[in-house]
Amino acid sequence: MSTKLIDCCGLSCPEPVLRVRQILQDPSLQEVRVKVSAAAARDNVSRAARNLGWQVGVKDDGDCFLLTLTRRAGK
Repeated sequence: MSTKLIDCCGLSCPEPVLRVRQILQDPSLQEVRVKVSAAAARDNVSRAARNLGWQVGVKDDGDCFLLTLTRRAGK
């Protein structure tokens, strides 16, 4: 399974969403992990990923949020 990590900590919206949307277009990726530091970025990246057919898991590690985006079967 191909996985990619994107560190968007410190970036304000819409930059994290733009970066993630571009990466999610890669058909070889099955999982993308995204680090963001703001709740707004967490929410916006999650929404964009779901709209593109990805499942979203969120973990709060205190300093940032780690989003695990997984391609849904058949997408």
